[in-house]
Amino acid sequence: MANFQPHRIKTISEFHEFRDLPKPHHPLISVYNFEDLKYLNEAEPKSLMLDFYSIALKRNSNAKMRYGQQEYDFKEGVLMFISPGQVFSIEGNSELQHTGWSLLIHPDFLWNTPLAQKIKQYDYFGYAVHEALHLSDKEENMLVGIIKNIQQEYQSNIDKFSQDVIIAQIELFLTYSERFYNRQFITRKISNHQILARLEKLLEDYFNDHSLSKKGLPTVQFIAENLNVSPNYLSGLLKLLTGQSTQQHIHNKLIEKAKEKLSTTTLSISEIAFELGFEHQQSFSKLFKTKTNVSPLEFRQSFN
Repeated sequence: MANFQPHRIKTISEFHEFRDLPKPHHPLISVYNFEDLKYLNEAEPKSLMLDFYSIALKRNSNAKMRYGQQEYDFKEGVLMFISPGQVFSIEGNSELQHTGWSLLIHPDFLWNTPLAQKIKQYDYFGYAVHEALHLSDKEENMLVGIIKNIQQEYQSNIDKFSQDVIIAQIELFLTYSERFYNRQFITRKISNHQILARLEKLLEDYFNDHSLSKKGLPTVQFIAENLNVSPNYLSGLLKLLTGQSTQQHIHNKLIEKAKEKLSTTTLSISEIAFELGFEHQQSFSKLFKTKTNVSPLEFRQSFN
């Protein structure tokens, strides 16, 4: 992919013009079919940043999409969520083979409604491309029905109920999507448990590294990058499988190693804290007591 600034699209009307679509019926919300998109020639920007939400179901395409270094081939139907400000790119010249649809929602449409804040809490808007939602036929038909309701509503005569009806449909769509993601976590047990095993090995290797004192504690971002998943996806997966977040798993491994050093070595509390990546003993002692209900010293004394 060429190294250039992404093409920023601020409004839904601007996007329709960019993709040679008819003018939207409503300036702040739109549904379009991929079959209606024009072909992007080589001179046109394919790295995009939208100032609005995009929810897209794509099928039957051998084009590729990319977030950063993550690439995904759309060889089957998948549902993707892109939030305002995310950069994504389209690669390949087979866009006309896309089928499916996309729902565009400008944040201004949600202004002064509970959904304006709630939509930011749906973690899947932060998932990487290869973590897209794979729908069953039944699930897809259910979501398509909601999309048709939204489309029919904003194409009708606007009245004082229109926005409330559309927002209720959007919220229903997002709630179903969250349910279907949980189903995907469960039905992909083998690959998901492989991620869990790789997480355990990654943490074990990290905490056994003698340069831990220089590197400091691993971050959630570091863990996610090494497991080739997005931080939000990893956290959602771990919470479903184990009931704990990525940060809690990091702390669990830290406490495990701390207990090992406290019970099998003569290192001081300060030395153990330093070896485990803490700059200050107090921070280590506070975390240890929070997790175990005893101080490091009290834990060590229990072995004597």
